This record gives sequence, C-alpha cells and structure tokens, in this order.
Amino acid sequence: MKLKMGYAVMLLIVFLCHEVSSISILPHKHQTISLLKFKQSFTIDPSASYFLSWDTSRDCCSWNGVVCDGITGHVIELDLGGSGLVGTIDSNSSLFQLSHLQTLDLSRNNFSNSHISPEFGKFSSLKHLDLSGSYFSGQIPSEIFHLPNLEALYLENNDQLSGHFPKIKWNSSASLITLHLSGVNFSDNLPESIGYLTSVRYLYLSDCNLRGPIPESISNLTRIESLDLQINSLNGTIPSGVFSLPLLISIYLRDNQLQGQLEDFKSNSLNEILLDDNQLQGHLPHSIQNQVSLSWLDLSFNNFSGRVDVSLFSNLIQLRHLSLSYNNISLTNDNNITLPDSLVELELAACEVKELEFLRSAKLLRQLDLPNNKIQGRIPGWAWSNWNLSMTYLNLSHNMLTSVDLIPLQSLQIIDLRSNLLQGSLPIPPNSTTYFFISHNNLTGEIPSSICNLTSLVMLDLGRNNLRGEIPQCLGNITALEVLDMHHNNLSGNIPTTFRNGSSLSSLNFHGNKLEGKIPQSLTSCKQLEVLDLGDNHLNDTFPVWLGTLPQLKVLSLRFNKLHGPIRTSRIENMFPELRIIDLSYNAFSGNLPSSLFQHLKAMRTIDLSMEASRYDGDRYYQDSIAVVSKGYEREVVRILFLYTTIDLSNNKFEGHIPTIMGDLIALRVLNISHNGLEGPIPSSLGSLSLVESLDLSCNHLVGEIPAQFASLTSLEVFNLSYNHLEGCIPQGNQFQTFENNSYEGNDGLRGFPVSKSCGDDHVSGTKSAVSGQLDDEDSNSEFLSDFRKAALMGYGSGLCIGFSIVYFMISTGKPIWLARIIVELEHKIMMGRRKKQRRQRNCRRRNNH
Repeated sequence: MKLKMGYAVMLLIVFLCHEVSSISILPHKHQTISLLKFKQSFTIDPSASYFLSWDTSRDCCSWNGVVCDGITGHVIELDLGGSGLVGTIDSNSSLFQLSHLQTLDLSRNNFSNSHISPEFGKFSSLKHLDLSGSYFSGQIPSEIFHLPNLEALYLENNDQLSGHFPKIKWNSSASLITLHLSGVNFSDNLPESIGYLTSVRYLYLSDCNLRGPIPESISNLTRIESLDLQINSLNGTIPSGVFSLPLLISIYLRDNQLQGQLEDFKSNSLNEILLDDNQLQGHLPHSIQNQVSLSWLDLSFNNFSGRVDVSLFSNLIQLRHLSLSYNNISLTNDNNITLPDSLVELELAACEVKELEFLRSAKLLRQLDLPNNKIQGRIPGWAWSNWNLSMTYLNLSHNMLTSVDLIPLQSLQIIDLRSNLLQGSLPIPPNSTTYFFISHNNLTGEIPSSICNLTSLVMLDLGRNNLRGEIPQCLGNITALEVLDMHHNNLSGNIPTTFRNGSSLSSLNFHGNKLEGKIPQSLTSCKQLEVLDLGDNHLNDTFPVWLGTLPQLKVLSLRFNKLHGPIRTSRIENMFPELRIIDLSYNAFSGNLPSSLFQHLKAMRTIDLSMEASRYDGDRYYQDSIAVVSKGYEREVVRILFLYTTIDLSNNKFEGHIPTIMGDLIALRVLNISHNGLEGPIPSSLGSLSLVESLDLSCNHLVGEIPAQFASLTSLEVFNLSYNHLEGCIPQGNQFQTFENNSYEGNDGLRGFPVSKSCGDDHVSGTKSAVSGQLDDEDSNSEFLSDFRKAALMGYGSGLCIGFSIVYFMISTGKPIWLARIIVELEHKIMMGRRKKQRRQRNCRRRNNH
C-alpha cells in the first residue's frame, strides 16, 4: 500500500513539474518575439554592448534588462534605461504585448517625435514607470494617471511634453508614492486635487510653468517627505499648514513669486528649506532655531527685514549651507556667539556684516560669500589658519578691506577681492587658483612674474588699480586663461607677444594704460577671442587687418592711440564675421572710409530678432565691459556682446565720400564718423538703418540736403549734423520733432524746424537802403560786371601782371564806384569765410575736448 501511495505521489510530482514547465516555457516564445520586434524598431549604436545578451539561443529571461516571474515566466520588469535606443514608439509597438509588466524603465533614450501612447494605460499591473529624459513630446495621456497600481511615475526632463494636471481624484492616488513631473509644461494653476495624493512621499513639480497660489489642500499630504515646486510662477502666500506636515524633510519653493510672512516652523524634521528668489517679507521666524536637523537653509533674494542675531543659528549643529544674501536684514552678534562648526557654505551678501569673529569655529568652510558688506581692515590671521586646507571659494568684494599681504589658502580656486581699499603690492594667490579678481583697488608696484606660476588660471582681473611696469610676457603662455583684464593701470612697455596655439583667451582688456609699440600678431593664435580692447594707450601701428581672421571676434576697440595710415583689408573672403563693435576713434587713420571692410561685417548686416540682452549674462564671475561713445556721452557698457552694435571712426583723417554700402549694416545702433574730412552728399542708404539710435556725422565737409529717408529712423535719439555745408529743408515728423538747433548748427543753408529760417517761400524782400541812390540802376552796370569778370579771368589765365594791367585800363575808362563795391564785397566774403572756418574748427575742437 505504501509503495502504491509513493508511486502515486511521484506521478503527481512529475505531472505538476510538466505543467509548471509548460506554463513557464509557453509565454517565453511569444515574449521573445515581442522583445526582439521592439528592439528591431529602433536604431542602436553598433558599439553599444547593452543588447549583446539578447540572443535567441538563450532564454529571454536571462537577457540584460529583462526580469521574469519565477513561477509564471511572464516578463515583469524591463529596464532599458540609457540603452541607446533611437526611434519612435507608436500605439502598435510590440512593447504593449508585455501585459504583465510591473516595472518599465525607458529613461534616457531618444524617442524624439514620439508621443506617449494611451496604450501605456493598459499595463494594469504596472507599479513603476520611468520615461524621463527621453525626448517625448505632446500631451500626457490621462490614462497614465489612472493606472490602478502605480506607485512611481517619472516623466521629468522631457522639455516638449505638456498636459493638464488632473483636477479629479486619481485611481492610483491611494498607492502613488513618487510623482516626478519636473519640466513638463502644464501652463496652469496647481489644482486643489493635489490634496488627494495622500500617500505621496516625493512630489517633484519644478519648472512646470505652474501659476496661481499654492492650494490649501496641499496640507493634506501628511506622508510627504519632499515637496518640490521651485522655478514656477506661483504667487500668494505659503499655506500655513505646509510647515506643520509631520514627515516633511525637504521643501523647495525657490524662484517663484510668493509673498507674505513665514509662519512658524512646527515640524522639527526639516532638513532642507529653499525659499530663495521670492518676495517674502517680515522678520525671520524664531522657530528656525528649533530645526536641529536642518542642513540647508536658503532665504536669499527676498524682502526679509530687521536685525538677525547669529544666535538664531548657533544650535543648528548639522547646518552645512546658510544663505541670507540680498535681503534687508542686518546681521548682529550681540552675545559673541559663533556659527556651528558644521558649516561648509555661507552666503551673507549685503547683510551689513562688520567683522568675521562669528566664523572662528567654522573650520570646515569651503565657500564664503560676503560681498557688499562693511568688513574693514585686514583679514584676521586665525581665518587664514582655519581655512587653509578647506576653502575653495572666497568672495569679500565690495567691502572696506585695506590690506592683504598673503593669501595662504592651499586649496583656493576662486578669490574675489574687487572694490575694496586695498593698498600695497599685488598679493599672489596659491597655484591652485583658477579665478582671481582684485580690480578697483589702490594696488601699486609691478606685476611679479611669479603670477605665471598659476598655470590653471582661467580669469585674471587686475583692472582699475595703480599697477606699473611691464606686463609679464609669460602670461601669454597660460593656455587655460580665458579672461585677461588689466584696464586702467599705469602699465607700460609692449603687449605680450607670446600668445600661442591652443590659447583659450576670449577677452583681453588693456584699455587705459601706457602701452607702446605694435599690436602683436601672435593674437591670431587666440581663436576663441571675442573681446579685444586696447584703447587709450600709445600704440603706434597700422590697422591690424590680420585680426579679421579671428572667427569669434565680436568687439574691437583701438581708440585713442597713435594708429595711422589707410585701412586696407585682406582678400580673404570671411573677415570679421562676428564683429559687432568696432571703435577706431581718436587715431590718425587716413584715406577713404574702408568700403571693403564694411562688406565683410556679416553680423552687422542682419537683424537677429531673438538677440536680446537676456541672452548674454556674462560669466557668473566676470562680465565684459567696454567704453563706448553713445548718444553723445562716453559710458562703460557691461554685458556688451548683444546690447550694442557700434561703428565709431570719429576723430581721424578720413576723406572722400561716405560709402553707400554702410546702409547695408542694418543692425547698427550707433554710427559715429564725425570729425573727419568727409565730403560729398549724405547717402540716402543710411535711411535703411532702422535700429540706429545715435548718428553723428558732424564736423566734416558734407554737402547737399539731408536725405528724406532719415524721417523713417524712428529709433533715432541723438542726431548730429553740425558744422558741415548742408542745405535745403530739414525732414519733418517722427523723431525730427525732438532734435534741437545744436543738431544742425554750422550749416547756414539748412531751413525748417528747428532752425530759424522758414522752409516755405525762401524769397527775402527788403527796403532799399540810402546807398541805392549811389548805385543808380543796377542793370545798367551789368555789362561792366560782365567785363570785369572777363578781365579777372583773363588776368588769371595770362598772369597777374597782365591781369592787373587790364583791370587798370578798365578802371581808367569805367566806373570805379562799382569796382570799389565789388572789391569790398569780395574782401568781406573772404574775411567772413576765414572767420567761419576758424569758428568751425574752434567749435569742433571744443566738442572733441568735451
């Protein structure tokens, strides 16, 4: 009996194993085909090794990224994140045949032009769906939000994805733990339905173009640990219940338009609070000091006010980052307390900090940002000692420091001491330094050649000091250097000639020194150069046409030097392709205006409507600036690359006519060719400069009328044609109603508003003077005048002696009263012409000096 029972059990086991084997084997073939079809619908980099295991000779459950259920054999996990898939997913994709999926990760691939199919909503067992960073576009199908078992949904970093945040309760809201939709364009208010997600722990909705107030229902998210609504357009106040959420660890509301005062922090679990870049106001809540778990607090760029004592943060023993910059607060230390020694990053810009004693215990500081404060005197010795091995970023700019002899911080990378009262010689930072800013001080002495030991230098700004001597030649050998700024010092000698191939230099500013010699041709090795300012020096050279080979050059200023000769350009076709500012004023350039140069200026021939000031914010640490004459005034312009398009060739010795091709430079905002020897008429093509704001053609020898096309220059704010030989009617309407007499003075032939002469009937009648009796009939003497002119011409052609003899003969036989009158008039015209010329020269010189 026992043998029969054992035999029966054995048969049952064999049967069950056969059935299980059948169950596990049968779906594999179908799933294998579906997976291979899915793979074959994409382009895959042949060098990618991700799919090497997808071999039909092997069980698909052993393939890379595939996980099957151990009992049923169904594929339940498919992880193809970052596998290099390129293509589209449509509703007919074989992917949707894998109906038992519980986890699907297709993140970090390239499904450009793919919409998220509603078929994703048929994965009824799906718990984890990750489609982030894969270039999906279009609307998010509502079916995804109603997956019944969904616990985690990741759709972030799909810039072209849009949709509407559900305004009803979701089917999956009871199970959803993580919702990451950052970057999706909702363009809508955050609805009250957000309060239905009571199981959510991690909610990320940053940069979603959300508007309106934060709904009060968000206080229902009692399980939430991380709330991220930063970089939106949310307004109103922060709901009072937010800071009472019992499990909340991180709250990110930065970069919105939130207002009102901060409520007390009633939750003691907070670890990160980022509320910067809003419009919050009032005093900081005292409950901050109870957040003993707090490691990151950023309240900068708000409207908080009042006195804030250091003691508010002294108990936060885990605090690593503290930022209160740019509010209306005043930091005090009434009890001589120090900040916790856990502090790693401290930002207190514009907080009226007066001393550094409260940092004596902060020996782990890596980043210290204290600009725009009231710190005086020297940096204390204990500071250099405490921060020697940790500090990488130090910003004490815009304070009142008087001396820094040494900077003994071995790990320092960025140091900013701009705009202090520093005296003495230039301190040399450690060799690890990459960014060194010490401009706008009173430093003296020479620049030591040891500065070239900083071989990792990226930016060096020594401008606006009193440094003298020569510029170390070795600076040209630092290939990592991108910005070299020594403007407005007393430096002399030659410009370094050691620039070499591989140079990263993008901005070179030696303006306002006493540099001599020629412009070094080695600058052609600096293929990344965008800004070159050598103005206000003593350079003696011809026009450096070879600079035109620099493909990125946008700004060229050579003003106030001793440059001379005609401007000739090369036959190379692509010269100065990106140039937007060229200033050659106050030199001795001669010859005709360089038509061939204007033909090359491609960046000035096209108006780029997308080119706005916001496109160029400069580097985080440095912004290019240049001195330009705009609208009659010299100004230092910052963020110049996209703001100004300027040609200034004034105060040279240019001759000839204004080239008509200048009218093709339609992106110009400032054009100044005044104080030259230009002649001929003003070309009507200049009326095409629709963006021009300042146009100065004064102090030349221009003739003819003002082109009527100028009336269409509606952007024109400053217009100067003074001291030429122009005549005719001044155009009327638009901007011409705003210009005053000084725009036209020195042009006696001009008529119309605002000059006194009428532009209507130009006939001027007058009463006969008492002298008319002596003149008798003027017509009767016309024959004599004609004969006199002939005699003068004969005298000019035959020589003065014969000419005067003829005139003497005519006097002895003619009417000497008429001759006397003519001679007096000629003498008067000659004298008036001389005086007018002298007056013109005097006025132009006065304008130059101004």
